[in-house]
Amino acid sequence: MTQAESAAAKVPAITLGFWLIKILATTLGETGGDAVSMSWLGETTPEAGASGINGYLVGTLIFGAALALLVWLQIRARRFAPWLYWATIIASTTAGTTLADFATRSLGIGYPGGSLLLLALVLASLLTWHRTLGTVAADSVSTPAAELFYWITITFSQTLGTALGDWVADAGAGYAGGALVFGSALAVIALLGFLTRTSRVVLFWAAFILTRPLGATVGDLLDKPFGSGGLEVSRLLASAILAGTIALLILFLPQKSGSHGQSAAR
Repeated sequence: MTQAESAAAKVPAITLGFWLIKILATTLGETGGDAVSMSWLGETTPEAGASGINGYLVGTLIFGAALALLVWLQIRARRFAPWLYWATIIASTTAGTTLADFATRSLGIGYPGGSLLLLALVLASLLTWHRTLGTVAADSVSTPAAELFYWITITFSQTLGTALGDWVADAGAGYAGGALVFGSALAVIALLGFLTRTSRVVLFWAAFILTRPLGATVGDLLDKPFGSGGLEVSRLLASAILAGTIALLILFLPQKSGSHGQSAAR
């Protein structure tokens, strides 16, 4: 196996199972991030800020450190490792949750400003990646540089999804309505994939971005109070159930690596 093939083998094939685990992982990112920043570190309690600690910032530092370590391990790995890959995805989405909350709430950027800023960062990352390596196809990742671009883009997209999901929910759609909005958008992307010749690379990144606000709204629907439109499920319980379900899917669904160059030409 060549170095390029070894690196590409660390990227999973884009299957229905991939999208199912991705949606569950983004939902876990919301409930898990909220469990740390809001429940454990007290950002939504009456005592928030009394200790001088910003829960969103501390949560971001915790998950950001875990993400940096996992990305380093992922890049150094010689082949696709499902547990490592999905752990890195979960770390990126929990870090994205706390970072987006810090930017939109603690820094006062707000949901519209935060969403637009993060969208610009996602597009800038993709543009730089394309100009540097010639493609942004997920299954064309074949060097450490490409993999680094891949994880930077993913982390920006996870953070964008949190802000976008909160924006739509708070704008009047509510958590259930927001989930319906983003679920419908994903259904449209799936139809475009089946019925048209729209670039699979464009559709992949559009779907990848939209799964995050779907997960954010579903996660909020699960753990937010009844008075706010949620089901008031314990954040720790919801996170444990989601993590267990993800683990079972990784165990029982085929976990194949992507084919190098398969979508690069499309």
